[in-house]
Amino acid sequence: MTKAQSEAITNHWNRFEIPLEGKIDPQSLFYSIKPKEVIFEIGSGMGEATAQIAAANPDNGYVAIEVHKPGIGALIIRAESLGLRNLKIINEDIWDVLSEHIDDHTIDKFHIFFPDPWPKRSQSKRRLLQPAFISLLAKKIKSGGEVCIATDWLPYAKDIEKSFAQVPDFEGGVVPRPDWRPITKFEGKGISKEHVVTDFCYKRA
Repeated sequence: MTKAQSEAITNHWNRFEIPLEGKIDPQSLFYSIKPKEVIFEIGSGMGEATAQIAAANPDNGYVAIEVHKPGIGALIIRAESLGLRNLKIINEDIWDVLSEHIDDHTIDKFHIFFPDPWPKRSQSKRRLLQPAFISLLAKKIKSGGEVCIATDWLPYAKDIEKSFAQVPDFEGGVVPRPDWRPITKFEGKGISKEHVVTDFCYKRA
C-alpha cells in the first residue's frame, strides 16, 4: 500500500464505509440522494472503472465490494478527486456480504469486471462465477435486474457461459462492449497482449 492510499483510508474511510451490522437496505445507503438504481460492483480493483462510472451516473448509487486495502485506498483517492457522493465501499468477502447482510431481491444491478480468472487448471475451482454463486446473485437481484460482466481470459469467458446456462433465473449472454464501461489501464494492458475481452449481460427473469 502506498502512503497516499493509506492516508486516504485514514482520512476518508468513515465517509465511504458501510459497516456490516445486520441487514443492509441498499436504497437507504445514499441519504443525500434518492438513487434511481443501486449497483453493486464485485471486486472493484484499483477503482478506475468504478469511479468513472459513478461520476458519469450521479443519479445512481454504487457500492464497491473489495477485499484488498490498496485498491480501496486508490478508489477513495479517485472518489475524492471527483467529488463523488454516490459511492460506498464494503471491505469484506462478497459471499459473506450477500449471504448474511443483503435481503433477497433488493439490488438493481451487479457489475463484475475482470474477476480473477485463476488461469491454471488446478485453480479453476476458485473462480467466482460458478453456478452456486450465480444462484446467489439471482436471489439478491430484483426481477429485471442485470448482471454485467467483462473478462479478458477466453477460457473463463467460455466457463461463464456454461455456468449461467445452469441457472435458469437468468437469460442473456455475450454482448458488445457497452459504451458506459470505460477501458481502464488494466484492460488496456491486456489488449496490448492481444487478450480478447468478452462482455456479458444477463437479465434476471
